[in-house]
Amino acid sequence: MNPLPPRRFFAWIVAMGLALAPTPGRAAEPPGRPLEIADLFRLLRVADPQLSPDGRQVVWQVTTIHPEANGSATALWIAPADGSAPARPLTVTGGTTKDSRPRWSPDGRTVLFQSDRSGTSQLWTVPAGGGAPTRLTDIATGTEDAVWSPDGRLIAFVSTVHPEFSHLPFAESDKLNAAREQALAADPVKARTFTRLFFRHWDAFVGDRRRHLFVIDATGGGCRDVTPGDRDAAPTSKTFSVADDHTFTPDSRHLVFTAVPAEGEAWSTDHDLCRVALDAPAAEWQSLTAANKAADTGPRYSPDGTRLAWRAQARPGYEADKWDVWVADAAPDGTLTGPPRNLTAAVDVSAGEIAWLREPDGTACVAFLHEVAGTGALGRAFVDGRGVEIDRDWPGMPTALSTSGTGLALLVTRMDAPAEVFTVAGGGRAAAARVPVSRANEQLRAGLDLPRPRSLQVPVEGNASMQMWLLEPPGFDTMKRWPVVYLVHGGPQGAWEDSWGWRWNAQLWAARGYVVVMPNPRGSTGFGQRFVDEITGDWGGRCYRDLVAGLDATVRLPFVDRERIAAAGASFGGYMVNWFAVNDVAPRFRCLISHCSVWNFESMWGTTDELWFDENDHGGLPWEQPGRYREFSPHSRAGELGRHKTPFLVIHNDLDFRCPIGQGHELFTALQRQGVPSRFVNFPDEGHWVNKPANARRWHEEVFGWLERWCPPGGR
Repeated sequence: MNPLPPRRFFAWIVAMGLALAPTPGRAAEPPGRPLEIADLFRLLRVADPQLSPDGRQVVWQVTTIHPEANGSATALWIAPADGSAPARPLTVTGGTTKDSRPRWSPDGRTVLFQSDRSGTSQLWTVPAGGGAPTRLTDIATGTEDAVWSPDGRLIAFVSTVHPEFSHLPFAESDKLNAAREQALAADPVKARTFTRLFFRHWDAFVGDRRRHLFVIDATGGGCRDVTPGDRDAAPTSKTFSVADDHTFTPDSRHLVFTAVPAEGEAWSTDHDLCRVALDAPAAEWQSLTAANKAADTGPRYSPDGTRLAWRAQARPGYEADKWDVWVADAAPDGTLTGPPRNLTAAVDVSAGEIAWLREPDGTACVAFLHEVAGTGALGRAFVDGRGVEIDRDWPGMPTALSTSGTGLALLVTRMDAPAEVFTVAGGGRAAAARVPVSRANEQLRAGLDLPRPRSLQVPVEGNASMQMWLLEPPGFDTMKRWPVVYLVHGGPQGAWEDSWGWRWNAQLWAARGYVVVMPNPRGSTGFGQRFVDEITGDWGGRCYRDLVAGLDATVRLPFVDRERIAAAGASFGGYMVNWFAVNDVAPRFRCLISHCSVWNFESMWGTTDELWFDENDHGGLPWEQPGRYREFSPHSRAGELGRHKTPFLVIHNDLDFRCPIGQGHELFTALQRQGVPSRFVNFPDEGHWVNKPANARRWHEEVFGWLERWCPPGGR
């Protein structure tokens, strides 16, 4: 196929029955150089913006990567919310010290944060106007996720403790926790014993430790465990965690929090909102949402203390169910005084972070973020019966929502721009009302050629359409033919979004001389709940056929070299790469790259940490549904690897407890046994991701080295 000149490109797209959304035009001359691996470490990582109570200032955290130390440092920055003055550092860190998770005191004078500057994670405060930080806590088991009480007298936080000591006075229990940890570290015998699931999670052994809620005075005294016992009082899975998972009641005398299931924590999603009194020793937990057997998370009391909002799912055991915004009238002590109402039942969106917002006319609503067609949107769910309003006029992805009065602060990220802090005053909806505040990476970005992606719609079965992102390399010329990297996202209930990635960064792949194609097939989020649900129990079915349709559409593009196509993915994306390898589509790829993947559904069930995922997806336990566990399991078709012999890079890490290391071992063994050109890269000190800077650099070198060996880059 001869390449088409640029003036005929869009006409050709229309003739092929596809739809390609235009993006802002590129400058005639490249604005700078292509992105390099080292740039991922030069760029600053902005996170967790928090708007002050009066809405006049915003504070956030900035992480600087130090490759030479194989670590990073995080500090707090602050600026006027209206962007009238440059940002300034509120705390200063060095080496690998991390000051993070800032939270304003109710009077706006003090910023609370967690820091490891004393050696372990403890709570500190710093005056908002500047000054030396003051340490509040010195707890042996560390601190995280701190919040203020409405009256400013108390602070609640999470610490992971040995529950057998939790009913004792704090000084005694803290001493015993410290002694237990020291004894474990000193013992030459490293044997572990477990009595229940979860005994490990993501990348760490948890054992019988439990996440408890503690309360201290704002001066740092009077520390006490307010949720003693053998149960977690905070989510152990990020699936059920969103910003703050606990809050004080309006009277500052109780806590409401997201509690894990009382039984079957590893296979149940029944997270409840529970309430506990702070002035009653060993108080019983009162469930506020016991009627719902699915997940309830993220409690938020309205600023006037009269309502409680939270997120909830409806289907037990299904972690990818739609998240709705619920609200109920509440008393000052936090008890619910009216029936809960689902504010988003009528709209096909799944709510992410939520926060109370006051409209300029004084109307109260719950603001929420959600995905929509590979981008993000800000929703408003009104409590007065007006329904839901969706503001989709956001380039890229808004995340990390914080509100105060009628003002908002959030992060905005795009595929061509790392996250930066923006504010919106007066509940404004127009793009002109959005004020860039952090500007942390403007100078470095100005020297880089970072193309904007294009959005392509591909017809797929069931009278549906699949959205794909297409990112051209710097220096792209439609008169040449280019190699393609076909990236499959994880999840599977996830999506490729118009957002910046620090691990799978599309710009970095494009900068190597590849057209990057990122499809959002069945199961992807942000395209309606039905689209999400249609992958359940069908990983190798419609989703696979959607991806083949996307591949067909890709090779029909006039600038694509169909002889130079590679596929890569991680987690579920790695599973799909494995599924490609054992199906007839395999010969269409010059090479494959699979990171921390699923290869064998049967052994995966017995070794993964979160059992609810597999059991829901396959309709039961392996001995109850053996056919469903094998139907789309790549290992059941392992002989096809030897028939196709597609070169294969396998990456898997020892501390990955979600997709355990055995999945990678089994895949690599099957490849080697059949003489398939293959390479196994193992990071023994990493989990599901590769986070340490030196390891991240090696990961990219391995991936790009394999890719360029088998699928040479550049236009021809």
